[in-house]
Amino acid sequence: MYKKVSTDLNFVDREKATEKFWEENSIFEKSMKQREGNEMYMFYDGPPTANGKPHIGHVLTRVIKDMIPRYRTMKGYEVPRKAGWDTHGLPVELEVEKLLGLDGKDQIEEYGLEPFINKCKESVWKYKGMWEDFSGTVGFWADMDNPYVTYHNEYIESEWWALKTIWDKGLLYKGFKIVPYCPRCGTPLSAQEVAQGYKDVKERSAIVRFKVIGEDAYFLAWTTTPWTLPSNIGLCVNPEEDYAKVKAGDGYIYYMASALLDTVLGKLAKEDEKAYEVLETYKGKDLEYKEYEPLYQCALDVASKQNKKAFFITCDTYVTLTDGTGVVHIAPAFGEDDAKVGRKYDMPFVQLVTEKGEMSESTPFAGLFVKEADPEVLKDLEARELLFDAPNFEHSYPHCWRCDKPLIYYARESWFINMTAVKEDLIANNNTINWIPESIGKGRFGDWLENVQDWGISRNRYWGTPLNIWECECGHQHSVGSIKELKEMSDNCPDEIELHRPYVDEVTIRCPKCGKPMHRVSEVIDCWFDSGAMPFAQLHYPFENQELFEKQFPAAFISEAVDQTRGWFYSLLAISTLIFNKAPYKNVIVLGHVQDEKGQKMSKSKGNAVDPFDALEKYGADAIRWYFYVNSAPWLPNRFHGKVVVEGQRKFMGTLWNTYAFFVLYANIDNFDATKYTLEYDKLTVMDKWLLSKLNTLIKEVDDNLTNYKIPETARALQDFVDDMSNWYVRRSRERFWAKGMEQDKINAYMTLYTALVEVCKAAAPMIPFMTEDIYQNLVRSTDENAPESIHLCDFPAVDEACIDKELEQHMDEVLKLVVMGRACRNTANIKNRQPISQMYVKAEFELPEFYREIVRDELNIKTVTFTQEVRDFTSYSFKPQLKTVGPKYGKLLGGIKAALSDLDGNAAMDQLNAKEALKFDVNGQEVTLFREDLLIESAQMDGYVSENDNGITVVLDTNLTEELLEEGFVREIISKVQTMRKEADFEVMDNIAITYEGTEKAENIFAAHAEEIGKETLAVSVTKSTPAGYVKEWKINGENVVLGVERKQ
Repeated sequence: MYKKVSTDLNFVDREKATEKFWEENSIFEKSMKQREGNEMYMFYDGPPTANGKPHIGHVLTRVIKDMIPRYRTMKGYEVPRKAGWDTHGLPVELEVEKLLGLDGKDQIEEYGLEPFINKCKESVWKYKGMWEDFSGTVGFWADMDNPYVTYHNEYIESEWWALKTIWDKGLLYKGFKIVPYCPRCGTPLSAQEVAQGYKDVKERSAIVRFKVIGEDAYFLAWTTTPWTLPSNIGLCVNPEEDYAKVKAGDGYIYYMASALLDTVLGKLAKEDEKAYEVLETYKGKDLEYKEYEPLYQCALDVASKQNKKAFFITCDTYVTLTDGTGVVHIAPAFGEDDAKVGRKYDMPFVQLVTEKGEMSESTPFAGLFVKEADPEVLKDLEARELLFDAPNFEHSYPHCWRCDKPLIYYARESWFINMTAVKEDLIANNNTINWIPESIGKGRFGDWLENVQDWGISRNRYWGTPLNIWECECGHQHSVGSIKELKEMSDNCPDEIELHRPYVDEVTIRCPKCGKPMHRVSEVIDCWFDSGAMPFAQLHYPFENQELFEKQFPAAFISEAVDQTRGWFYSLLAISTLIFNKAPYKNVIVLGHVQDEKGQKMSKSKGNAVDPFDALEKYGADAIRWYFYVNSAPWLPNRFHGKVVVEGQRKFMGTLWNTYAFFVLYANIDNFDATKYTLEYDKLTVMDKWLLSKLNTLIKEVDDNLTNYKIPETARALQDFVDDMSNWYVRRSRERFWAKGMEQDKINAYMTLYTALVEVCKAAAPMIPFMTEDIYQNLVRSTDENAPESIHLCDFPAVDEACIDKELEQHMDEVLKLVVMGRACRNTANIKNRQPISQMYVKAEFELPEFYREIVRDELNIKTVTFTQEVRDFTSYSFKPQLKTVGPKYGKLLGGIKAALSDLDGNAAMDQLNAKEALKFDVNGQEVTLFREDLLIESAQMDGYVSENDNGITVVLDTNLTEELLEEGFVREIISKVQTMRKEADFEVMDNIAITYEGTEKAENIFAAHAEEIGKETLAVSVTKSTPAGYVKEWKINGENVVLGVERKQ
């Protein structure tokens, strides 16, 4: 028969056994094979980096990315799940640098590019085994034996084809632009990379005096980056704003924005002197071309060599008056706005910072890193009496997401993809995507596209996909789109060319214009291009698999964390728009970050990071999966901590497991084999039909929710059903399972519960794949060898509409509502459920048929349930004035109003308030009108009655207890204590026992009068007044001392 089920909730060992079963029997591979050739549901897996360890956030992404494909597979779709590895990029290089004890590009080149690249290739697989173990433990099914790898030649060749396609469209160009640049890594960053690394920092800004030529006056200009001042070549004002020339309290004459005079100069005021005196006013435009003395000789020297005008006032509307002085210092090499102004006025280009982020030799601060130069620049200006102020300020500053060092905005020659040219196509394609939630697609991501910048695609590094552009000294450039093309154009390309540096650097091609050798540019490409190319590059398209690619593109579904809006989500859409002008995915679930229990970001430095392996070992995969599904909408932050995981496990998984254990326990006692019977609907009780109706309603709801990617809604529907099945159906039907023999009613109970357990497990299988497999193997496979080998080879359950009875469900929902309210009344009155009560009154818009009333009576241990529209005999209302509204209206009448309200007939007043929306009465000859917001209303209860009100339903319990009721309650308490002792003595469920007792006279009389009833309920063959024997325990029952003994009898 069925394998005995342990009721402990430690699922970890069971999960390991299930994982082993899947592996040994190739269940994942069979699930793929089974659906081959069916309608395609394509899933793209965003590739992780195998040289970094998994963290707890990866559990979230894995369980979402696993669940939807499992569901779609059970629905009959072919769902390819090809794993991938993101292998290029700076993080790998940094890891290898650390390993080899190198620091920076100079040392890498000294070490040798080829051995360095080989080390990178080894490093990317450092944690491959850990990732595979992690995926197996969490139940993430993907084809890891045949993954796509971004450093493979075939993958890179597909990227070259894409880059050549973009080149041929005229969208790939070399430009001189201000780019976010990491001096430590020696490479620019794309806008999406910059977005990942902002930090709040406190720094000193500078308000600097610039001496006006020909006047004893100064421009006051503000900057947040003092290290850029040695490269200053201009100042900028807003042409439309008002400016003033003022004599300040410090003795200087200044030019600055009128609106900011008080803010900047206000501190110069003295008791008998104003902070400043306005001498003249201007529009910003009036100051244009006004000249000032260069701040530093080094900038003058560079500017002079270029024969271009510098050190004068420029105008641009980008200057705002929210901060500073309304005069901005211009250094075109270090800011895009500055660069635009520089180009507009044809100003010289001065860049006195090296690529390492150090101040140039020609500056007074030679060799200092720019951020270290800040205080030195301030000291120098102060010594020269050119520093007006250096206020502290806090702002969000970009840092490199890879090495954590500050970025600088730096003029560089880089390769760009012209994304602004396809902006409208990007927006149109994004509008075809179903974003979950929509607010990210239309808001955060949509805004990003509205302000899209050209993609800085090149990186001045080593380990990456080489940029496939060759240049000739004659100026001609050529993009190579395949290995075949490279070999056809080259005289020195090896047959087995590896598409990496330094190998491709050595390959020259013949210039079609002048015939001279062309050399590849030195850059590699942004590794986000690697991951964004995966839809076609994973298939080596277009060189192979054209038909397969067309079937698999676009993806039906992808999912990653919210930070990928500017990462993978964007690179996928960008490349797909550039190449195919089509969205690469139809549906995307955006995932929130996993935080600690206080809502703080997890980090090792804070000591609040959760190790995913520890968590999986402690709680099990299903429990953590379930937490992420049920806890909140996927896109919201998840506060991960053990208590909520365990609570979710207990509430859903524990309830399901215990219900399954209950079934197996009694089925084994009765030798019940579900394969020997059929479910005969016409013979079922109302409770059976109700459970089957709820089951089919659930299947319909889960199917609809998962089709529409509603994950918490799915989980809560499953949880609610399991709660109903256990705490309502099983509890209401227990005696049917205890009945002797195998009557039809008992068969109905077994078959109904069996069907519900098997079908709910199938519906929940995509979410909790381990436990549902365990239950399925025992309930189904142990008795039916012809059943599918695994629950994950089953079809998703089909809805039987004929079983859905909405009226039945409605009635039972009303029963449950009354039971919950009745229990609340008992709690208020402090009367246990084992104590019978004579009467319950219900006022509601519905009335229940007798069958359902009987359930309410039985559940609440009540003799009579009466539906009535009049409960005034038991409840009333009291009214008091709401002082904050009545006081201002009626003032001196307040005392009279209090008295009048206390004298009202509460029920009549409530009727008047409901009908007229106000109470009206006279106080001292003056009419008073009080609306609902003017009143404090309390429900008052008559002595001996307790009531509950909720959504138009009123329940009243008569709590007056007669001697007969008290005696009946005493008997129920005795039965409860005996059942507790049976468990504590470790008796089997069907063991017969003998009860012996001693106690007070009252207790012994009750025992004697109800011995037969007590024996029947507890399987006692005798209930005898004698010295308690066997397992003995003292009790106090309703204030009476009792000693009980229970013994097992054959």
